[in-house]
Amino acid sequence: MDLYPLLRAILFRLDAERAHELTFLLGKQAWARALMPRTRVNPDLACTHFGLHFRNPLGLAAGMDKNAELLEVWQRLGFGFVEVGTVTPRPQPGNPKPRLFRLPQDRALINRLGFNNHGAEAMARRLERRPAGLVVGVNLGKNKDPPNEDAHLDYASAFTTLSTHGDY
Repeated sequence: MDLYPLLRAILFRLDAERAHELTFLLGKQAWARALMPRTRVNPDLACTHFGLHFRNPLGLAAGMDKNAELLEVWQRLGFGFVEVGTVTPRPQPGNPKPRLFRLPQDRALINRLGFNNHGAEAMARRLERRPAGLVVGVNLGKNKDPPNEDAHLDYASAFTTLSTHGDY
């Protein structure tokens, strides 16, 4: 039974950001209750690049899991690696809503979220508990308030906090 058409119809009745939040809530609940099936990954897809071993070459791009909240879910769904973030040194709420827009005819989204995230310290705590065998990249950003000429200080701060928690 293909549940995607039903789930899509339900999620598309919500605005895009609320649908994203609901999906995360459901993912957390499914993981907490061990309802999430583990996807089988063909061992022939494993590869090693830059000294990192990937279960497979399919990864999740930064922006989906800004706060490293569903790492177990992504691994169970079969992703070989996950890039988390964009994360800033300090938590920030992002841009005013609405800030995420669907273009169904183009099968696309416009993202104007503005790096809403819980901050580097919160992400570091989550990454300390990441599942074994999952390659994790960390996408860094600067907070909104520093002027661009001081951006390097934010990047350095986030890097210092997270450098030992990600693989790249």
